[in-house]
Amino acid sequence: MNKLVSFYPGPSEIYPQVPSFVQDAYNAGILSINHRSAMFEEMFGETVALLKSKLHIPEAYAIFFTSSATECWEIIAQSLVERQTTHIYNGAFGEKWWQYTQKIKPLALGISFDENEEIPYDHISPNTEIICLTQNETSNGTQVSNAKIKAIKEKYPQMLLAVDATSSMAGINLDINQADLWFASVQKCFGLPAGLGVMICSPRAVEKGLAIQENLHYNSFPFIIGMTAKNQTAYTPNVLGIYLLNRVLQMVPDIKEVDIKIKDRYRRYIHFFEESTQLDLHIHEPATRSHTVLVLEGEQDQITTLKKEAKKVGIQLGNGYGKYAHITLRIANFPAIGDRDVDKLLQFFSGKR
Repeated sequence: MNKLVSFYPGPSEIYPQVPSFVQDAYNAGILSINHRSAMFEEMFGETVALLKSKLHIPEAYAIFFTSSATECWEIIAQSLVERQTTHIYNGAFGEKWWQYTQKIKPLALGISFDENEEIPYDHISPNTEIICLTQNETSNGTQVSNAKIKAIKEKYPQMLLAVDATSSMAGINLDINQADLWFASVQKCFGLPAGLGVMICSPRAVEKGLAIQENLHYNSFPFIIGMTAKNQTAYTPNVLGIYLLNRVLQMVPDIKEVDIKIKDRYRRYIHFFEESTQLDLHIHEPATRSHTVLVLEGEQDQITTLKKEAKKVGIQLGNGYGKYAHITLRIANFPAIGDRDVDKLLQFFSGKR
């Protein structure tokens, strides 16, 4: 079977250097090291330092590794909330985060808004402990800007702010200072295989988690923080995933450079598809349109045919999601996707005008 170039918005295309990094891990004995060993602790500490350096994460923020971004939903709900969160969402993943939190904390509130509207935040319940938002909504191709995140934080300084950045972290320059909890999985903008999550916590978030002292689960926050202080994990981690993250972070440029490249490519996509009459941009409002996940809309038969024809020329387009599953397709604009692959994609669509 010939390899397809994946424009699926996660898991997506990995960096081409990853297979050689896996071989290096095998040769160095990384695949069988003990996660309580000095070798692992050194790798853990170095990876955290690389994350802070390359993504401009404040030094005082704590970083730890999970199995996925979804696990971070659980950690926040069980360990950082005593009674109530407020979730502001406009798509399927933000809504799922709210619904999942409700199973653990039934008083969790949800506020939905339109995809082509900027995020509303004037009516947050005063009982809210954590405001939860999805910076990049993978299901519909929307995003919340750094400016809006900052505005929410300034309006509600007494509340913690949690941000799901699964489809944007390591792809665009996020202002980490403006929120207390950030998390993502690595199978998107980090350009790695699935199976590892990254969670970033401000000193305020750490203080709250330690004050609550929830200790009923293997992934309870106080236990994780305690192990992180020793450059260890609470449970046997994805050691290969952490090693690969380390190697990729050594290789990639500073996030400010990555951000410029991704946004330049985004503008190229938008110009191309605005000129094309074949498909429509699903999100009409530029201020809310994601830089890293482009969603195109058309007739169901048209979408089905395009995906099949793309596969014939070696391109994997992303399916639509949720209520848009049959009338949209999604294109990942992630750093690991090469310029030649983007050229190939646009050549494909040029032939379909």
